[in-house]
Amino acid sequence: MDNNYNTTRAKLLMPEYGRHVQDMIEYVVNIPDRQKRNEQIQAVVSVMGTLNPQLRDVVDFRHKLWDHVQIISDFKIDIDSPYPLPSRESVQTKPDPIPLKKDKIRASCYGRNIQNMIDLIADREDDDVKKHMIRVIAIYMKQQYLIWNKDSVSEETIFEDIKALSGGRLTVPADVHIGSGMADASTRKPHIPGNPQQPRPQHNNNKKQQKKKWKKN
Repeated sequence: MDNNYNTTRAKLLMPEYGRHVQDMIEYVVNIPDRQKRNEQIQAVVSVMGTLNPQLRDVVDFRHKLWDHVQIISDFKIDIDSPYPLPSRESVQTKPDPIPLKKDKIRASCYGRNIQNMIDLIADREDDDVKKHMIRVIAIYMKQQYLIWNKDSVSEETIFEDIKALSGGRLTVPADVHIGSGMADASTRKPHIPGNPQQPRPQHNNNKKQQKKKWKKN
């Protein structure tokens, strides 16, 4: 009985190529004749390219395949590669970690992006463009707020949140309004044909009434 389970076999160094490719490369590693190794590894690289056609979209994909041969062989294969051989250190070096912002999000229902946008708007000089930006972000904040609270929200609440998120630097002008309902005029979507949730637009029925009246006469 064959007890050759995957759990007892050598670890796959590049699982995307599968066990058979790794076995073929291990076989080539143990071929004594160098010329024979070079001939056989050419065939293995061709198989690797066929099994992973997505690599053809990568710049210099054949270079990638030959680098993967070295990785799968655990850098033990001795062949004449058409490309410079990668080192173990260059492959195993981890990228520099991306620093994450540690400052706390002031309002989780709005997210960090809105918080950053409010900071940018607050730093802008007062003009009509700034007023328009305030109204747009207030409407968007209202939509985000209603995702968490399905009832309704007053525009005063949104305006107070804008002031709080800006640290008091941004105050909504008195002539800016966004409404307080679920779908006020500033956020109501246009009618979409075939959508049963939206009221149909009213059409002029004068022609139909005239046609009916003409038939009766």
